[in-house]
Amino acid sequence: MGSRLKNAWNAFFNRDPPEEYRYVDFGTSYTYRPDRPRFTRGNERSIVTSVYNRIALDVAAIQIRHVQLDKNDRYLEDIDSGLNSCLSLEANADQTGRAFIQDVVMSMLDEGCVAIVPVDTTINPRLSSSYDILSLRTGKILEWYPKHVKVRVYNEQTGNKEDITLAKKNICIIENPLYAVINEPNSTMQRLIRKLNILDAIDEQSGSGKLDLIIQLPYVIKTEARRKQAEDRRKDIEKQLSGSKYGIAYTDGTERITQLNRAVDNNLMKQIEYLTSMLYSQLGITQSIMDGSADEKTLLNYQNRAIEPIISAIVDEMKRKFLTKTARSQKKSIQFFNDPFKLVPVSELSEMADKFTRNEIMSSNEIRQIIGLKPANDPKADELRNKNLSQPSEEQTNTENPNPTEET
Repeated sequence: MGSRLKNAWNAFFNRDPPEEYRYVDFGTSYTYRPDRPRFTRGNERSIVTSVYNRIALDVAAIQIRHVQLDKNDRYLEDIDSGLNSCLSLEANADQTGRAFIQDVVMSMLDEGCVAIVPVDTTINPRLSSSYDILSLRTGKILEWYPKHVKVRVYNEQTGNKEDITLAKKNICIIENPLYAVINEPNSTMQRLIRKLNILDAIDEQSGSGKLDLIIQLPYVIKTEARRKQAEDRRKDIEKQLSGSKYGIAYTDGTERITQLNRAVDNNLMKQIEYLTSMLYSQLGITQSIMDGSADEKTLLNYQNRAIEPIISAIVDEMKRKFLTKTARSQKKSIQFFNDPFKLVPVSELSEMADKFTRNEIMSSNEIRQIIGLKPANDPKADELRNKNLSQPSEEQTNTENPNPTEET
């Protein structure tokens, strides 16, 4: 009790900073998160942001691991390394591994090409290629050189985004596999963005509060004096409407007013609907995927046409740049793992569990882990065997064959 009272700390009671931090400059401060990705080229003002966010969330849900393979290039175990920690736990001081991958995908879809920059490493990459990565950041590529690129990266030490020039061999440069559909100047996505911006401009004009009136005066406006008189009359009506509490003005009995703020029929909405359906078909996305009501075949098509090319591009580039030839020869690799049980309903999970355990593909504890239950303490729960068949006991086996090395 005495030790607890002596060492206890409360955020409200001990809110004053210690003496050594009282006069320390903590750096630049912001009212919003400075390292958050910001959309460009009008993407933040259109509905395509929801498409980008959906794809980024689905890609980030796939686990990426630094793994050890066996001699047949099969997954053996995870490697306890800084790179694996960045991909699975903490990529930097501000992002988890999953948030970092989401940042990479959203920046890639917005800009067409993105850089993954190792910020903290155990050894200087210019001196040796055998180093471990301790933190990763997403960078925007500003300029291209033959063997280098200028990248804008967030510096967590200063709190600012800074431009640095790095060698291509030391960073991952990931180009959007769907670049022709999303980022080309005249692609389906860019045409849809332009149409949506035009529609937003028309909506702003229609909702701006303009009356769009034509005033017909009882005299012919041909001379400069008559034109000045008509202009004074127009300003007088504007002054009456703006100065009135309820927007009421008076006119002469010989004047006629025609209102023009009626709906204008055009083909803009039909073009937007056509471009949206074309974009969805090219990306393998449907409206059911966006609202979460897609069936298994639709989700499989979406995973194969949109998600798999993006996650493969990220993993292949990491494997090429972050792993040396020696590491690859030692069967070290970077792989992604998609959970096949994530979209399985509960009504079908029991039947699948029975088939996987009966055919000795998964153990009982592995199935319990998928359901969310604790592993059983029974050693038989970790065995790959068909529990529907009776297994001979060890005593019976030893009695029938006392010397198992000899043939019977």
